[in-house]
Amino acid sequence: MVSEHIIKSYDEELRRLDNTITQMGGLAETQLATAIEAVVKRDSRLATEVVEADTRVDQLEHDIEQLVLRLLALRQPMAVDLRQILAALKTSSDLERIADYAANVAKRSIVLNQAPPVRPAFAIPRMGRLGQAMIKDILDAYVERDADKAMVVWARDEELDEMYTSLFRELLTYMIEDPRNITSCTHLLFMAKNIERIGDHATNIAETLYFMVHGTPLQQVRPKRDRTSLASAPGPVPIEVTKNGLGDHGPETSKQ
Repeated sequence: MVSEHIIKSYDEELRRLDNTITQMGGLAETQLATAIEAVVKRDSRLATEVVEADTRVDQLEHDIEQLVLRLLALRQPMAVDLRQILAALKTSSDLERIADYAANVAKRSIVLNQAPPVRPAFAIPRMGRLGQAMIKDILDAYVERDADKAMVVWARDEELDEMYTSLFRELLTYMIEDPRNITSCTHLLFMAKNIERIGDHATNIAETLYFMVHGTPLQQVRPKRDRTSLASAPGPVPIEVTKNGLGDHGPETSKQ
């Protein structure tokens, strides 16, 4: 009887762990969707709500850390249970970063709203929708323990990278054509990079899920199509960009 109780309690804790990951993922997905809506509508109030809601995701990450520590200390899990617990810990970290990047997009949009709109801004929602779809699909794959579905998300990161590289080049062109665009375009560059990094964290979750299901790390090399480090522009524009920002327009919570 005692043994049955222990097993039942253990199973409930594992379900709680999964449910908290699902809740955290749903919040992160909503954060990104709302941030993109704030960009489209140029709605600073909505963007502020995204920034303020970030603490809810942080709290859930803390809850998961505490639950994982308890499970490791008291249950001594093995095999697939151990992989599930470690996967939850890694996934929660990635989801927390996704929410942080969404908050960064919202912060930048607040500043961007103080200037006239520039045409490349329309590419940000397009990137954001792809990033949001990746989050939704990887969360579905996590719940279903579907490694194949996770690999589809893993492969889509290449598309997001290509969108980022294309926007990067377009923004450089805008800055070359009119230096008055430099400030707005710099904020857009950061926003695009935040969304590109969201895609990277979605692929991290895909790799974690693959390991949880199969018990072996994914051997394939992650495809990357971010070519911005190779991009160049004529004249002094890259120097002007450096002087004006790509790092000097307010604090970021993101970590590369």
